[in-house]
Amino acid sequence: MKPAKEIRVGNIIMVDAKPFIVLRSDVNGSSRTGFTYKWKMKNLLTNAPFESVFRGDDKFDVVVLDKKPVTYSYFADPLYVFMDADYEQYEIEEENLGDALNYLKDGMECEAVFYDGKAISVELPTTIQRQIIYSEPAVKGNTSGNVTKEAKIENAIESKQFTIQVPLFVSQDDVVEIDTRTNEFKKVVRN
Repeated sequence: MKPAKEIRVGNIIMVDAKPFIVLRSDVNGSSRTGFTYKWKMKNLLTNAPFESVFRGDDKFDVVVLDKKPVTYSYFADPLYVFMDADYEQYEIEEENLGDALNYLKDGMECEAVFYDGKAISVELPTTIQRQIIYSEPAVKGNTSGNVTKEAKIENAIESKQFTIQVPLFVSQDDVVEIDTRTNEFKKVVRN
C-alpha cells in the first residue's frame, strides 16, 4: 500500500475495489495544514471518469497490469479482435480502445493490457507511420508562420478515419510519422 503523496500520474490504483488510472493530480495545502490530492481518474473497466480528493496519508493498492504483444486481426462488431504469437484471440470493446482506434491497421503490432486475466485495452507504439490518404493542396502565398492543414490518415476502420494537422508541404500519398501520445505530426518518411 502506498500513501496518496507517492501516487503519480499514470499509476493504476484500486479505489472501492475497482481499478482506476490517475490522469491528473493537483496538490493543495501546506505542510502545516496537510496536503490534499485532487485526482482526475478513469475506471479501467468501464472508462467512466472519476474525480475525488484524498488526504496525503490515505493509502492505496498500486496495481501492475500484465501486458502481452498482440497483432490487430479484425473487427467483429462490436468487438475488436487481437491475436498473440500463440494464435490466441483477445476481444476488446470499442470504448476501451480510446485513441488507439484512430491508428488501428490490419496486422498492426501493439500490446494488450490485461486486468484479472481479461484484455481491457491496448497500448500503441510511441510513434507509427501512416500514409496520407487525403489532404488539400497547399495554397500559394499562405506561408507566413507555422501554417498547417488537415490530412486524413489510413487505418483499418473506414468510419474511424482520423485527421491530423500537417505542414503545408505534406501531400496526399506521403508517409508520415505520428506521435500516438499527442496525435502530432513528427516528420515525413522518405524511402
